[in-house]
Amino acid sequence: MEYFSKPAAGGIIERTVDGVDYILIQERHKDNASEKGLIEIPAGKVREFESVYECLRREIFEETGLEVITIDGEDKAEFSQSKEYKVLSYIPFTCAQNIEGKYPIQVEIFICRTRGEILNETNETQNIRWVTLAEINEMLKNDEDRFYAMHITTLKKYIDYKLSNNPL
Repeated sequence: MEYFSKPAAGGIIERTVDGVDYILIQERHKDNASEKGLIEIPAGKVREFESVYECLRREIFEETGLEVITIDGEDKAEFSQSKEYKVLSYIPFTCAQNIEGKYPIQVEIFICRTRGEILNETNETQNIRWVTLAEINEMLKNDEDRFYAMHITTLKKYIDYKLSNNPL
């Protein structure tokens, strides 16, 4: 039997308060015991014929209680239609793919902003919280093993992107 990787969308949720940049992180609280408690960003699988933007909004709301108000690049996404196909073309901030391990998944990650109050925990997440870029950078330098593997490089790339005044 042939198996396929699962598409997913994830979000680096950012906000600035009094000139200080923050992102939202959470801890995994899913069935896989070896991943419980690992630090991650909100993400989840794309449903059949759901756009990555719809998926991102749904997953962020389900995992954090927050409503997505902007997604970087969404305004530049394009739709095309040919015969029975409607196609969405877009550029995420970054992508990550498990090529070994327990779970074959590909995650396209976007930078976004939200509104609302974060939940204390959900059936998939706990300890949802805002951290400064300095804090997340220090956490990654001191104990990278505390993070969900799919998000380590993404978070490092985001920190570099923010600290270098966005030269992408």
